[in-house]
Amino acid sequence: MLNRRSFLSTTTGVVALPFVRPSIVSAVAPAERLNLGFIGLGRMGMGHLGKLLGNDRVQVVALCDVVKERLDHAKSTVEDRYGEKTKSGKYRGVREFGDFRQLLDLAGIDAVVIATPDHWHTIPSILAARAGKHIYCEKPLTHNIAEGRILVDEVAKSDVVFQTGSQQRSEFSGYFRKAVEYIWNGRIGKVKRVRIGVGGPAKPCDLPTEEIPSGTNWDFWIGPAPMRGYNEILCPKGVHKHFPQWRLYQEFGGGGLADMGAHHFDIAQWALKMDTSGPTKIIPPEDSKAENGLTFVYENGIEMIHNTFEEDIKADCVFEGTEGMILVSRNGISSRPESILKESLGDNDKLIMPSTHHQNNWLDAIQTGSHTICSAETGHRSATICHLANIGYRLRRELTWNPLAEKFVNDYEADQQLTRETRGNWII
Repeated sequence: MLNRRSFLSTTTGVVALPFVRPSIVSAVAPAERLNLGFIGLGRMGMGHLGKLLGNDRVQVVALCDVVKERLDHAKSTVEDRYGEKTKSGKYRGVREFGDFRQLLDLAGIDAVVIATPDHWHTIPSILAARAGKHIYCEKPLTHNIAEGRILVDEVAKSDVVFQTGSQQRSEFSGYFRKAVEYIWNGRIGKVKRVRIGVGGPAKPCDLPTEEIPSGTNWDFWIGPAPMRGYNEILCPKGVHKHFPQWRLYQEFGGGGLADMGAHHFDIAQWALKMDTSGPTKIIPPEDSKAENGLTFVYENGIEMIHNTFEEDIKADCVFEGTEGMILVSRNGISSRPESILKESLGDNDKLIMPSTHHQNNWLDAIQTGSHTICSAETGHRSATICHLANIGYRLRRELTWNPLAEKFVNDYEADQQLTRETRGNWII
């Protein structure tokens, strides 16, 4: 966090940059490129792969997925892209694996991108950290709160660079960063309430069992989760271009609440300067069947409400203060009164060092030894909000949370929701 004068001095080289802007990072010689491995090659993984194949600071050398068709498709994508740069038009320098542990054992891998279903985020991240690989892992960072603390500790011990895939901190025209800066500088006065618009909580999986497609390692897809029969809704056949609905089921994800909540609650935590903490009360709605209206209360009295809006103030994130409000979404930012955003930030205002590309922010940090804009600790704390909400909806009673100890206060039943037994040998 810098004021404007400090920010201007960093861009002229007077002091060290905590985040290096992509425009000032020079091209990297082939011998100095980071060797990347990809774990998970569904819709999100292929999106990351497509972007990074065009980045001259990296070389994609290894791929992993439990569905053979996706693995073959990703390999062809890499070979076609890199083949364009060779005289022969051919390239054969990428390895493929069905087990991410074999990828992590591959000599020369510098970093990995993890874009698996949520229940598979933590174990590959931990093993990658232990192997000394830099990590970019999709959000929500964890499937439960306890595994998040284990992951954060492992990353700290390994000293690798970690980026959580909460891209709203870097991208979407800087709308979210601007909202945070204006809130930090008191433009809406003292924050009283935050409203977050995301989907509902997760539910137990009740899908029927279908025949496992050839080329799909279903046992590995299930991994640490409770075993159940295959269903195409959870793991689509072959190559697909949609986001699978494993997200809706508590065995594998956190519902719509955690899917987009890991983005929007993350912005709220950022704006409230709670990146290393969280709320102290979780209050479910009075209607025992309602899937919105759960309220978090922070120690300072600020309330954060899940998916309950006045008719005329809907947005992804709404920040209400004593002097006005800011409404921000991926497609824009506004304020009430409008004058709040019309007045530019001044020389002595607090600014966030800009990150306009989330993947480049990660690569910058690896190359310069600086921090990413969404660390493992930050990603864990934002995911924790989603998990607390799901627990609140499941138990349907007020809960008291200790964000320092990361436990509920005198509540054995609620504490049992902080983790779950892992299946088979997938113990971390």
